[in-house]
Amino acid sequence: MNEQAQEMEELSGLEEEAGDGLAGEEEIVTEEETELEEGLTLEKFEEASEVVKNVTLETKLVFSEYLSGQTGNKVYLKPENMQLTGAYKLRGAYYKISTLTDEERAKGLITASAGNHAQGVAYAAKAYGAKAVIVMPTTTPLMKVNRTKGYGAEVVLYGDVYDEACAKAYELAEENGYTFIHPFDDLTVATGQGTIAMEIVKELPLVDYILVPIGGGGLATGVATLAKLLNPKIKVIGVEPAGANCMQKSLEEGHVVTLPKVSTIADGTAVKTPGGKLFPYIQKNLDGIITVEDQELVVSFLDMVENHKTVVENSGLLTVAALRHMDVKGKKVVAILSGGNMDVTTMSSVVQQGLIMRDRVFTVSMLLPDKPGELYKVAGIIAKANGNVVELEHNQFVTTNRNVAVELRITMEAFGTEHKNQIMQSLEEGGYQPKLVNVGG
Repeated sequence: MNEQAQEMEELSGLEEEAGDGLAGEEEIVTEEETELEEGLTLEKFEEASEVVKNVTLETKLVFSEYLSGQTGNKVYLKPENMQLTGAYKLRGAYYKISTLTDEERAKGLITASAGNHAQGVAYAAKAYGAKAVIVMPTTTPLMKVNRTKGYGAEVVLYGDVYDEACAKAYELAEENGYTFIHPFDDLTVATGQGTIAMEIVKELPLVDYILVPIGGGGLATGVATLAKLLNPKIKVIGVEPAGANCMQKSLEEGHVVTLPKVSTIADGTAVKTPGGKLFPYIQKNLDGIITVEDQELVVSFLDMVENHKTVVENSGLLTVAALRHMDVKGKKVVAILSGGNMDVTTMSSVVQQGLIMRDRVFTVSMLLPDKPGELYKVAGIIAKANGNVVELEHNQFVTTNRNVAVELRITMEAFGTEHKNQIMQSLEEGGYQPKLVNVGG
């Protein structure tokens, strides 16, 4: 019997045990719980799972030997960055539009987004032959604007941030009678996003943990709710940027909280206020929240590029970074890679910062006499230590007496921390006093 068949058999046993345990017991169900159960049901998730197959690619789980070795767990990646629009958002947008009446679709669809939801709505609207208007902040990268237009949507650039664009979208909807598709605070949209959990459990029935990024909460709501319906033993952990942890703060307060500001490179999850309609489901079904710093996302990007040869945007990397925060071992863990839409400029910056943080690029400053042969001597020491110079700055005006000293600042490549230290030691043994320069920002 193969491993998947064995897991299916064990899962059946778990379901029977759960059923036996409930037999003969009287359940007390509150009015609030009844409303929650009627909102997101297994039947709706099953329907959505079939509907979204019309536009989604099959994103099979990828076992990560590297991340498994790093964390002591069996780590699987759910590569939603490989979807047609580069993110999971297509699921919720398409399912939502499928539930609209012909009249509602004929009025035209509108939404506000700076990225993945915009492309999801644009693609889904095109599939249904409906007009789509997308209001995007004026700061939206040109690549995302052009890709949204490429799916046939009309793009309106307005405001500097999402909130201003969203207000404009509501205004246009009111003026023109458009049907508004909310990026996350919509139970139908959340149902579409939750179809990811259906695929995970079918492929890995005895999954122990699912890590899911959180911005407004749509993806987390859908995944956590369906996971608990399929197997209450599955733990679903949300992951937020430390600089945009609106859901964590809301759970601590017991009600929806609006952050005064957000600051993170994970722009897709830079949300001040989580979804009010979704919050009760998060309270009931989410098992915890992990927050990660931006620096962790930077090195996680390198991990994914070098070990899996795949590009994942910063918000999608939240779950990868969170793997190192888990205090469990030997568990089956699925990290959802929510998207991969990253422009080349951002990609270049993240790679550079990652190399600096891993000590594979570093800068040193040292003083040396301004006389012939000194630069040659320093270059020889670095070459002998197998360092590779990528940039050199020779400053003759660091002191008023050039005969005493000039500053030499060198940026070079190394194989990592140990190699960097070896180069530093070689320079010191050569009679210099190199000092590390922080150029990482």
